[in-house]
Parts: sequence; C-alpha cells; structure tokens
Amino acid sequence: MVTTAVNPYLDGNFAPVYKEITTDTLKVIGELPDDLSGMLVRNGPNPQWAPIGQYHWFDGDGMLHGVRISNGKATYRNRYVQTKGWKIEHEAGKAVWSGMLEPSQKDNPHNFYKNAANTALIWHAGQFLALWEGGAPHVIKVPDLDTIGEYTYKSQLTSAFTAHPKVDPVTGEMMFFGYSFAPPYLEYSVVDPLGELLRTVPIDLPMGVMMHDFAITENYTIFMDLPLTFSPQRAQKGEPMMMFESDRPSRFGIVPRHGDNSNIRWFESPPCYVFHTLNAYEEGNEVVLIACRMSSTKVLITKDTQPDPDGDIPRLHQWRFNLTTGKVREEMLNDIPAEFPRVNENFLGRQTRYGYAGKMAQGSMPLFDGLIKYDHHNGKSQTHEFGRGRYGGEAVFVPFPNATSEDQGWLISFVHDTREDTCELVVVNAQDVNAEPVARVLIPQRVPYGFHGAWISEEQLSVSV
Repeated sequence: MVTTAVNPYLDGNFAPVYKEITTDTLKVIGELPDDLSGMLVRNGPNPQWAPIGQYHWFDGDGMLHGVRISNGKATYRNRYVQTKGWKIEHEAGKAVWSGMLEPSQKDNPHNFYKNAANTALIWHAGQFLALWEGGAPHVIKVPDLDTIGEYTYKSQLTSAFTAHPKVDPVTGEMMFFGYSFAPPYLEYSVVDPLGELLRTVPIDLPMGVMMHDFAITENYTIFMDLPLTFSPQRAQKGEPMMMFESDRPSRFGIVPRHGDNSNIRWFESPPCYVFHTLNAYEEGNEVVLIACRMSSTKVLITKDTQPDPDGDIPRLHQWRFNLTTGKVREEMLNDIPAEFPRVNENFLGRQTRYGYAGKMAQGSMPLFDGLIKYDHHNGKSQTHEFGRGRYGGEAVFVPFPNATSEDQGWLISFVHDTREDTCELVVVNAQDVNAEPVARVLIPQRVPYGFHGAWISEEQLSVSV
C-alpha cells in the first residue's frame, strides 16, 4: 500500500478555510470589558486553490480574520486580500503561480511574482494596509475588510515594502525598507505623519540577505545584515540560492532616522538569525535592541547544509551597541523558546519595562501553547497557558483607553482547540497574565494559524479610508 505524505502546512489547523462569512453577535464566555472598543484583525496564508508543487506556509493567499468589539458584544468576518494575483487565479479556477520552494516558472504568462499580501498589517495616516515583504502594500477598507488595491504612495514607491514597518508613536512618522536579490540590496524610506513618502535611500550591503524585520529608536533606525544570504552565483553552480552562512558574522547597522548610507555605523556579533524584533531604545551612549534570536535557520532551505541542533529555536536576546567605543554586548534575556514578540506600541522606540511573545510548544511545527510577559526590570517572566491541546499565535497588546502605566491593557489572540476543532478569540488582562482570560469569544468557523495582527481603535475606524 502506497501512502502519500501530507504537507503539514495544508493539514489540521494550518489547512485553509474557503468560506468568507459575516456574523452577528457571537457567544462570549466571561465578559468583554465595556471600554474595549475597536477591531482586532489578523493576517495569514490561506491558499484559495490546491498549490502547484511543494507548498510552504509563506506561500498562501492573504486572508484577514476580524473581530469587532463594542459595548461588550463581538462580531466576526473574514475576507481574502484580493490582490492582482488572487484575482487572476480566482478567474482561472486554479493556482497559476508556484511557491517559494519551486523553481522559477519559465512558462508563467504573467511577468510578475504574485504578491500574497499575507503577512502583517499596519495602520498609518488613516489607512489600513495588508503587507507582504516582496511587494507593495494593499489598502483594506475597515471594518468591511474589502480590498481597495495596491498602494504605491503616488507612484513614489520604488522598492519592496517590509511586512514590519515602524510607526513612531510620538512623531507619527513611519519607517520602512525593502530588500532585494539584486543591487541595491536594501532601500530605506520614511513616510511623514500625513502619509507622504519623504525619501528613499539605498543602504550598501555586501550581498543580498533575507531581512524580515528591523527596529527604530527615538533617533535611529537599526538594520540587520544577518548571514541568511541570497547568491545567484551559488544557484548557477547548482548550489542553494539561499543559505545560512555560519561562518559570516551578523552585522547591525545603526543610521540616524533621516540619515543615509554616508552616516550608517555597522557593528558585528556572532552569526545568528532574527525574524522579529521586540523593541529598541537609546540609553546613554548605547543603542539597545531586544529581539528573538536563533543561532541559525533553515527557513526556505530545502537542503540542510548547516545542521545546527539549536537552530530555528528563537529566544529573547538583547544587544547593546556602544556608539562611543564601537563595542557590542549580546546576552540572552530568557531561555524559553518564544516568537512573535510585541510591546505596547505607545512606547515603541522608547525604553519599555514589559514585552510579550508567543510561547513555543515543543515539536517541529510553529505552534504556540501560551503567552509570555517579560519584565525587563527584574529579569523575570510570567506565562499564560492556553490549555491542553490549545494553540494560539501572536498576541496583540491593546492599551486601556485611559491607561496610566505601560502594562495596563489586554493581550488578544486567536486560539484553536485541537480536541474540539473550534476557535475562539481570547482576551487576557496583561497585568494578570497567569489568570484565566477575562473573555473568550467563540468564532463560528475555524481560523487557521497565521502570522500578524493589528488592533484598530474605534476612533481609527471612524476616520478610515
């Protein structure tokens, strides 16, 4: 008897859902706070058709899952991000583009790579954007979650657009970057508080690297030139196009916010990979970066050229870059495997006492069985466990409307119960993460595991495009 292996990213709660639904009031276990008012939206991969060849989790079409909360009640809707590629495949009734693990398609009649718009979300200058780091953002109408279309800043967007732009909570500026396989390998952009793209400047790198995230402080922007490299020369010799080069150091570039390649400073540390930063800030003559660090990674690498038993296991680390001496100090802050770090974004780029992340479950799949709250002042952490057979993902921090301290707020995440095959939105008091959720909103259909979410306040909903 011949059995065919099932792709784990098309199985269980990684598998896509195909129905787009809109609900009325949902059942709530516990009580939604009266002053919690707005909409939680999460993005993630959800292929609309059976994929061509090998499928990677990063390939699926973007689908938005939104829960709107008001007056102690909640409603739900989910919608595909209707990109140009999604529309072509929708009309064709089948997949047209292959994924990241497949060779490039020489017979594809469309001369562009499909922008999946499946990774993250950002609110800026009255617009809600769905993001994918290989292309332009897409404007999403809220609360409907309908796709308006690609946004190119009056055709001034000339680079790709990171899935993790940073909005300064004080100035309202948004910083983003785009990376490429070919020179310029990195371009850096600043958008003003009204949504005008002010400038884009190239930043020199020795070669192309996968740069998923970056960080900002009050005065600086921090780029990570890490040794997950792209090399067309390797590919021409039949070697992997992408490789983690364990003999290359990690480099961190610190540039003034409105600076350019002429005044960036580079700092070296041992090789590693970082998918996501938690925060960064300035302290005296040092710039401090906090992020989830892995000793190496095999992401998107089909041939294991650098076996590392501790690779692909992220843990919270801190780097201190001394702008006077040029020295770097790196240390692990917490040894619990964790990813999808978040902070209270009202303090982004400033020193924070607290941080939050998804607690990774044991095993080979990216499953999260709880939430971690870090206290950087005392070096301790607290954990909220989702419960047996229950897995969630990134928790978005939503501050209390009249908060007077940094951790006054809620942590909100979708959680899937594998035993019941049901999904709910859990609301946890960030000041008491060990306690049971203050509310659990039962979702009427399965919500597949996904990537990043955003909270849209009631005020933002009222002024959206």
